[in-house]
Order: sequence, then C-alpha cells, then structure tokens
Amino acid sequence: MDEATVQLLCPECTKDWQVSPGALPDAAEMYHCPNCHASRHTSEFMRTDRDLRALKQLG
Repeated sequence: MDEATVQLLCPECTKDWQVSPGALPDAAEMYHCPNCHASRHTSEFMRTDRDLRALKQLG
C-alpha cells in the first residue's frame, strides 16, 4: 500500500514538494521551508484544502 503524502508549497520561494503528513508538525506549529528556511505555520505550506485536511487527519 502506498503511503499518503501531502503537497506543500512555500509561500515565499514557491518551492513545491510532497511529504508524509506524519513527518510534519501539527497545522498550528511552526514549519521551515527546506529551500529558503521561511518559518510559518505548517498549515500555510499546504497546497490545497485537501492537503490540509489530510495533515489534520493523518498527521
């Protein structure tokens, strides 16, 4: 079975990537872009509402 992933998009440098929801902090916690190191709430990196729902359910 494939592991679920969420799509992320950095609001500052526009880097996009995928990661397992379990590898991310909670939606309201701070997360750092691996490319430009921008710091924002994890929820702000979610590309779509579906990704945010998956983070909240599976994270």
